[in-house]
Amino acid sequence: MALWQKIYYKLLNLPLSAWVKTQCIPSEPVEQLNLSLARPIVYVLPFQSHSDLLTLRRTCLRQGLPDPLKPLMIGDTTLPRYVFISHGRKVFSADQDLPKRSLAHFQDLLRLHRQDSELDIQLVPASVLWQRDPGNETQRHQATLHAMNGPEKFWTILTRGRDGMVRLSQAVSLRYMADKHGTDQAIAHKLARVAMIHFSRQKLAASGPRLPNRALLFKRLLASKAIDKVVHDEAQSRDVSVEKVRKEAVDMMEEIAANFSYRLIRYSDRILTWLWNKLYQGLHVNNAERVRQLAQDGHEIVYVPCHRSHMDYLLLSYVLYKEGLVPPHIAAGVNLNFFPAGPLFRRGGAFFIRRSFKGNRLYSTVFREYLAELFARGYSVEYFAEGGRSRTGRLLSAKTGMLSMTLQAMLRGQQRPITLVPVYIGYEHVMEVNTYAKELQGQRKEKESFGQVLGIVRKLRNYGLGYVNFGEPIALNQHLNEKVPDWHDYIDPMEPQKPAWMNPVVSELATKVMTHINDAAATNALNLCATALLASRQRALSREALEAQLAVYQGLLTQAPYSTSSSVPQASPVELVEHALSLNKLVVEKDTMGEVISLDRQQAILMTYYRNNVIHLVALPSLIAQILVTHQTISQSGLRACVQQLYPLLKAELFMSFDDAGLDSYFDALLHAMHAQSLLCCEGDKVTMNNAKLGELQLLGRTIAETLQRYAITLTLFTHQPHIDKRDLEKHSQMLAQRLSRLHGINAPEFFDKQVFTIFIDTLREQGYLDDDAKANAERIQALNDFVCGLISPEVQLTIQAVLNQPLNESQPDDS
Repeated sequence: MALWQKIYYKLLNLPLSAWVKTQCIPSEPVEQLNLSLARPIVYVLPFQSHSDLLTLRRTCLRQGLPDPLKPLMIGDTTLPRYVFISHGRKVFSADQDLPKRSLAHFQDLLRLHRQDSELDIQLVPASVLWQRDPGNETQRHQATLHAMNGPEKFWTILTRGRDGMVRLSQAVSLRYMADKHGTDQAIAHKLARVAMIHFSRQKLAASGPRLPNRALLFKRLLASKAIDKVVHDEAQSRDVSVEKVRKEAVDMMEEIAANFSYRLIRYSDRILTWLWNKLYQGLHVNNAERVRQLAQDGHEIVYVPCHRSHMDYLLLSYVLYKEGLVPPHIAAGVNLNFFPAGPLFRRGGAFFIRRSFKGNRLYSTVFREYLAELFARGYSVEYFAEGGRSRTGRLLSAKTGMLSMTLQAMLRGQQRPITLVPVYIGYEHVMEVNTYAKELQGQRKEKESFGQVLGIVRKLRNYGLGYVNFGEPIALNQHLNEKVPDWHDYIDPMEPQKPAWMNPVVSELATKVMTHINDAAATNALNLCATALLASRQRALSREALEAQLAVYQGLLTQAPYSTSSSVPQASPVELVEHALSLNKLVVEKDTMGEVISLDRQQAILMTYYRNNVIHLVALPSLIAQILVTHQTISQSGLRACVQQLYPLLKAELFMSFDDAGLDSYFDALLHAMHAQSLLCCEGDKVTMNNAKLGELQLLGRTIAETLQRYAITLTLFTHQPHIDKRDLEKHSQMLAQRLSRLHGINAPEFFDKQVFTIFIDTLREQGYLDDDAKANAERIQALNDFVCGLISPEVQLTIQAVLNQPLNESQPDDS
């Protein structure tokens, strides 16, 4: 580097280092992009810009990456460690061609690969994004990311320098390029073209398409064939003017449509950063790179998160913005459209949806057309498939309305591939958890209001850690190709269709989405402690026993991972217990023998919520442990058969993901992991419980005990009344569960949830235990009942039998 250039860079770096503050995407590029520091790295930048280069340099040094300004030494050859794809813009001109110096640089790199077959240079695309405003569709020029001349760059850095983002992408192997395509000059030009396309897509992923003008949007919607037809049909059927119905349609559009404001998003970033720092000790984000790749590849992304809290809306948009992606348009319940939250949510991307469309053809058509417009324009969308927040901590069965409308959008001939991204959102403290407990005990749901918002603000405190895990994406094209190979024949851009195959395909898709959400579950200190303490008979354990049980959970979840999308805390059991205690949810008592950690009765009810977030992760290890504690010794084939018999019931209730082959592999991995932790001993085909680990095995097994008790209630009812109809079976099962929970101190609200019994009975029918009229196959039901009852305590068995011998009180409520 020439002396004058060194002086220039030093002078330019002074104001940049003082004023510019950038975020690196991804946050840990070496690990998340699988970069090898042992191989040479060359940075590829979109535009010739010294301020971008120096900003990139600061980020690289902070992340432990090679200095872009430090020359690359390969043998006797010295080359720059960076290359620009275009000259960028001057004050009075713009030159987007590949600079001659850059072309020569690419050729030199390719020549070195031709001379040395072991050389493999990593080309890392790197761009500095100073602004992410997509602009409005009425503007002549897009206000999003572009090459800037000197004055433009100066003003942008001055006004947006604190919001900069350095985006690093997956490295391109020059060895692969040289071996696959050769090393001549044409390949150098091809590299430049591919890089320009990459950066163009990256800009769109970071900023999104231009924002709609509401007046033009409503005009387009009114002109659509579907809405125009419904307007005329409504006018004729109600004997009113077309203009009157059209005015109603516009009012509905005003009620529904978002009014996205990039400026609000940018300012909200600062406010939400302060808020999360006040509320939480940190946010853990996993698998965001797979979403960035989808956006980079031009997919229409639909985020489908689980719904734990009203904070979900804010949290996911905040995380996506921080991860360099566009915050989505969010389907929010119309109950949230109250002043002043409603207008703010609307400008943050929320569009509002009524709880029910039933009987309102005009509203359902307007909403469907608005959603299709969002997809057609390329805006990412977010909706909660569960339809509402989970009060028990378990996933709810998905409502299929939004999924159905998403598939219908594909039948209009949607050009971009639509991909669903399931998202697991977890907290160590859910703000509404006390309210949920009261509602489950019969209290009326409180209407959302500004007073509730103020109440939350007044109670700002540290709520532990938050988690956002992105699950395995679901490509709708692929899903339809598998289920309906001829679905393309139903595409009609003018008239929305709902073919006969739509409902069953959507039902399967809904289950798949919920399963992928659970696959991405995050375990943490609190839900692991809750799982252990709730499994103990007195909801209390010595500190040593609690730490030992957490070690068991961590070992199983690490050595036999439930899925590649889930996450397990890396802290030691001692650190996890300390962290859980810092959240002030556990009671600590000391005696001469040490510390006892426990839950009081009210806290135990609340802690079932956090256990239920992750109960599916330990359901099968718990079942294996319960079978072993019961039988002590069993053949491996017999143990496998027991698990296979109960797994379909657990799978339906807990949205578990294993098919038959996957279940066999997971079973083998669990046995290996439990053997490695000395919980059991495998000798040939024989599996034996390790008595020295009886305490850990019992705690592990009791996690599934309440589920087995519920199964026993329904199955025992069937054996007593084989011809009972489904409605009475659900009702009586719920009543028996309520009695059992009182007599045995079961604190879990979902224990007598009617919906859980409905799922169980439906699964029995699917598995052939019942016929289509819900009449029992007496022999199979009796065998299953004997098996399940053999896994629950004799006390509970006696209670079920005793209650069955008493007349049931028909006046008891249906719902908890």
